[in-house]
Amino acid sequence: MESVSSSLVPVPVVSVGRRATVAELSHDFRLANGRLARRLRQEKADNELSSSQFSALGTLYFHGPFTLRELSERERVTPPSMNRTVNALVEAGLVNRAGSVDDGRKVVLTVTDQGRTLMRETRKRRDAWLAQRIVKLTPDQRRVLTEAVDIMKELANS
Repeated sequence: MESVSSSLVPVPVVSVGRRATVAELSHDFRLANGRLARRLRQEKADNELSSSQFSALGTLYFHGPFTLRELSERERVTPPSMNRTVNALVEAGLVNRAGSVDDGRKVVLTVTDQGRTLMRETRKRRDAWLAQRIVKLTPDQRRVLTEAVDIMKELANS
């Protein structure tokens, strides 16, 4: 297994076409991944939400319910920052605050029906946008993409 030091010393890569080093491949991959993620973020059902608001809503939708502290830790932001984000989501009718049944001092955040609808619609739009592009790929490109998905999951989980 190759390793890349923090100084990104040019390490030859085997069979990557025009990219000669792991550093170049890393750079190109990061840029392409970022651009694709930005483009997919544009395919959402509500353009009024900021990226941080949408991310917090998505975290609650897929992994919640959470307390404010749990959500801020999951999103890697400070509790005061998350409180502002949650306030906007509550005001928009996308998130509810309720007292915990286990501990009345805790406030639990959950996604409302409106928030769930927004998340489902956004997921549908993003999947459709991507599917329209994937269907135009050659069978060999789709095979490579299938392999790349597994590799990306492995990188994300490392």
